[in-house]
Amino acid sequence: MIIDVAAADGEVIWRPEGRSDDLPQTERFARFLRNRGEPLGDGYEALWQWSVDDPDAFWSALAEFAGVRLGGEPGPVREGDTMPDVTWFPGRTVNYAEHLLSAREGTALISVAEDGEPYEVSHDDLRAQVGALAAHLRAVGVRPGDRVAGILPNVSEAAVALLATAAVGAVWSVCSPEFGPGAIVSRFRQLAPKVVIAAPGYRLAGRDRDRRAEIVEVLAELEDVREVVWVTGRATSVAAPETDVPAVRWDDVVSTAAELVFERVGFSHPLWVLFSSGTTGIPKGIVHGHGGALLETLNLLLFGGDLRAGDRFFFVASTSWVVWNSLIGALAVGAVPVLLDGNPTYPSVDRVWEVAARTRAAVLGVGAGFIHGCAKAGLEPRLDHDLSALRTLQVTGSPLSPDGFRWVYRSVGDVWLASMSGGTDIIGCFVGGAPTEPVRVGYIQAPALGVSVESWDEHGEPTKGKGELVVTKPMPSMPLRFWGDDDGARYRSSYFDTYPGVWRHGDFIEISERGILILGRSDSTLNRQGIRLGSADLYATVEAVPVVAEALVVGAEIGAEGYFMPLFVHLAEGTDESTAADAIAAAIRRDLSARYLPDEIVVMRGIPHTKTGKKLEVPVKRLIQGAALDEVVDLGAVDDPDLLREYADYAARRATATD
Repeated sequence: MIIDVAAADGEVIWRPEGRSDDLPQTERFARFLRNRGEPLGDGYEALWQWSVDDPDAFWSALAEFAGVRLGGEPGPVREGDTMPDVTWFPGRTVNYAEHLLSAREGTALISVAEDGEPYEVSHDDLRAQVGALAAHLRAVGVRPGDRVAGILPNVSEAAVALLATAAVGAVWSVCSPEFGPGAIVSRFRQLAPKVVIAAPGYRLAGRDRDRRAEIVEVLAELEDVREVVWVTGRATSVAAPETDVPAVRWDDVVSTAAELVFERVGFSHPLWVLFSSGTTGIPKGIVHGHGGALLETLNLLLFGGDLRAGDRFFFVASTSWVVWNSLIGALAVGAVPVLLDGNPTYPSVDRVWEVAARTRAAVLGVGAGFIHGCAKAGLEPRLDHDLSALRTLQVTGSPLSPDGFRWVYRSVGDVWLASMSGGTDIIGCFVGGAPTEPVRVGYIQAPALGVSVESWDEHGEPTKGKGELVVTKPMPSMPLRFWGDDDGARYRSSYFDTYPGVWRHGDFIEISERGILILGRSDSTLNRQGIRLGSADLYATVEAVPVVAEALVVGAEIGAEGYFMPLFVHLAEGTDESTAADAIAAAIRRDLSARYLPDEIVVMRGIPHTKTGKKLEVPVKRLIQGAALDEVVDLGAVDDPDLLREYADYAARRATATD
């Protein structure tokens, strides 16, 4: 490998030459295709081009390459050409859980409590627990298409519950237990679950959090629940409460031996419902099918992460973040998911690296904010831990700054840094890692295989500059529908109203010969004197200022002609605000331009996020535009409701002052 930690923005910082490990999965797949007679050129770009020129051939070849067992009579890969009216693998059957659980031996899962040692679950034990729970769900009356809801932390029981629900052919959905009761009810009431599997508490930052009252409140709002299964023990020391709903203990359910039976369902039979953040109205219930979810998981892990059988795959995630689904999906390639419960940065931010070393993780996934936090804390994981097993570092959640790239190669070492961007919408990535390609400072490497991603300008024309992220050809992991959206109107308006027949994701993107930049949400794009600016550019500069812990910027159109662009900053303790403001302005002028200078720099005690760590740009923008707090966000879905109330107070004071 070649590593150049002094590389400038856009320059190559790492190359894969000279790797002593096995052939990358993309090259294995290319060899598989050539042996089948596909006219394929050399390199990742040629493989990607083939995958989008002939998506039917790509997705069917992926299923064969990964050993996906499709039942039913072979037929066309797809019916329909215009999104969203496309059906994949019509007439074929599959079961997501069957592919993850069949014919595997050894360690299946590694579960790590916040304050505990790694706990391993074997494939035999995992199949036994899944079989027992699936039989119990059937006994309670759960049938294919019925819903099972989880309120669970990131523990092995959550994985078992997902797989058992899938084995039955029922529909799974899960919320992390720290969600407020209103946020949970707003999601699960839409689904009318027959069974709820819940932990009455969870452990965070060194102590147990009692959620019994909140979950009892939730159960009172879910009229169709026939039974609640209480998960305690390793998940929490909080005892199960008394409820009006019939209840059983998890240990009693999974200790009963039962044959593991998989319901073979249609390729597009609903597997799970993943919910949007709920920051702009009632959370959207995004429905994905067994086959689409399985193929995209395989695509993401095999080719975007170069994951291999036997690898330990550790992604820092809560059960409410879509990457948790991909983490469990690592079973599909014979890898071993590592589940870390609790606060991943307790008692210090170094905890993640400690767990990665202890579990011998080959692939580690984290949010970009975590990398930035490690850099600010001056961590040196390569010196403090044995990371010799670590081959790949995946980063997502928000754009990774150039300084973040440099910190990885200076302080983590010789790893493939795969920066990625995707979403809950497709349970995968639009753009991400390519294991055979160089890594450039600040840039995502390439489009994901099978994803016909382009940048379009405001006229709906492809551009090599900055534009809207669009996908011009269908993918099997695009949502089947939104839950309750019977006529498809909400689904179409979310992705297809701007460019009929073309998926508009809502991200601002730039595609060039150097690679790909994600420049923030297009619905929160800044616009100064007609110049569109990506918030990611500003964050990279401002958050590199040593005294700035984090920042949030919005551009709010006010009235017919008004425009207000405040920059909110969370400063390091003890920082002089005036000195910090001068340093921020100087950095913006030096690294960007005066166009990026905010109208006001506002010091706040923190930056608000969703429970999954996304900055609440649009809700803050709407507050400044005069919307009420209860109109812009469900406070149960944010990380610090009191903090967001402080932003609402700021917006109200500003509105009064400018009247």
